[in-house]
Amino acid sequence: MATPDELQATIDALVQKGKGILAADESGPTIAKRFKTIGVESTEENRRAYRSLLLATPDLGRYISGVILYEETLSDRTDDGEPLPQLAVRQGIVPGIKVDAGKIPLALAPGDEITQGLDGLAQRLKGYKQQGARFAKWRAVYNVSDTLPSRAAIEANAEALARYAAVSQEQGVVPIVEPEVLIDGDHTLARCAEVTQAVLHEVFRALSRHRVAFEHMLLKPSMVVPGKANALQATPEEVASETIRVLRRAVPAAVPSINFLSGGQSPVEATANLDALNRQGLQPWQLSFSYGRALQEPALQAWQGRSANVRQAQDALLKRARLNGAASVGAYSADMENASS
Repeated sequence: MATPDELQATIDALVQKGKGILAADESGPTIAKRFKTIGVESTEENRRAYRSLLLATPDLGRYISGVILYEETLSDRTDDGEPLPQLAVRQGIVPGIKVDAGKIPLALAPGDEITQGLDGLAQRLKGYKQQGARFAKWRAVYNVSDTLPSRAAIEANAEALARYAAVSQEQGVVPIVEPEVLIDGDHTLARCAEVTQAVLHEVFRALSRHRVAFEHMLLKPSMVVPGKANALQATPEEVASETIRVLRRAVPAAVPSINFLSGGQSPVEATANLDALNRQGLQPWQLSFSYGRALQEPALQAWQGRSANVRQAQDALLKRARLNGAASVGAYSADMENASS
């Protein structure tokens, strides 16, 4: 299959009405923090057991079209010996892989950060693809204050995101481009909108410069929300209105889908905000989700590290996937949170 056809086939599998992407790509330190909240040690076996139960959730493919995995998970197997990427495929879910190497301080730019991982990326992608990954993800983060992020941080992260996306497409792997404007801080809704617009403009300038095909990528941005320490929090309608305004100014219509990250929102907030976004009227792109904690948190709390709780945890995951599937077509209501099915 020619690379453009291969990329389009992956896009077609990922971008489906009423479906989104499960982010299960937590790094070692991150999943250790999540496990600590339920008193479970982050051993290789516990991580394998947890990620296996997520992917084995019955009917998950009805609402989830893709899953972002961590490198360790690509080679993990179920208790029956089935590779986890193969289990995902059997569920009708496209396996993907996180390829960045995490963030470090940006030199000579106090408070700003840059993401590592470009060295050897093409070779790593070849290996990941052989293990079943058809798409990739790279996250850049932007701290927000009155002065942050600096212009240097905006430009450096855009360049890294674009270089990653270009390498991915060259290897026949669909890139998810994730510029996350962090929710930490006391900044206003207006300040978040200002930063998000500047970030997205620069990201798409860089993507264009590196000849990335917008039709064969997905965007995973943060929603426009006030900092979590700001006393004036926004309603879902306000979040949706500001987010759409920024996206329409900055994101080309050729991008097939925008799959939002939850970025520290609670599971219910993330679903309500996504629903409000999809009630704003017809947009050039599909508006869906690529949630990690906002999908997994109820399942993690139900699991508690016990095999006896696996089905309960799977039911919790499936419920959040179903509700976000409804939100991705503007069909969610708060009453659905308490419905039995």
